[in-house]
Amino acid sequence: MKRLILSLTALVVTAAVFAQKKADEVAKFATETVDLGKIKQSVPATATFTVTNIGKEPLIIEQASPTCGCTIGDYTKEPIAPGKSGTITATYNAAAANHFEKHMTVKFAGVDEVKSITLTGDVLSAEDYAKWKGENPAPAAMVKSQPAAPAAKATTSVKSASFPNKPVKAVKTKKTTTATAKG
Repeated sequence: MKRLILSLTALVVTAAVFAQKKADEVAKFATETVDLGKIKQSVPATATFTVTNIGKEPLIIEQASPTCGCTIGDYTKEPIAPGKSGTITATYNAAAANHFEKHMTVKFAGVDEVKSITLTGDVLSAEDYAKWKGENPAPAAMVKSQPAAPAAKATTSVKSASFPNKPVKAVKTKKTTTATAKG
């Protein structure tokens, strides 16, 4: 009986020591999905995702990778102190005229699971874009959306290379905040 209790205790202690953290326990994204809206074909559009370290140790982004060759990602390479923020940028090349939804995976040091962030939007041909832009004039504005958690001070900025002054509206859902272009 003593051997059984000792074995179970050793198993529980070992499992606790080797338990991995989850991405949601160490990092909070201001938004996990960015809608770039309508963009002109062959004119790349860029979005910046802000990630805040909500853990107690420095957060390291090991990797931010696109799931296709269409996006190029860059990210904060230095450790992010607890309570501080870093960024991940993603650029969509807009080569084909159609709706798109592209994903990037983010891997944090010491965390087994990866986090997925998403770019969406509609690429319009030059003619369709000119027609749409003529029907939807935009005042100059740059929008920053605040995260759902009041303690976090991270922001997400959205900028389209083809329409950089297009106003953007943040739409909050249960788990994500999506920035969408008005119009």
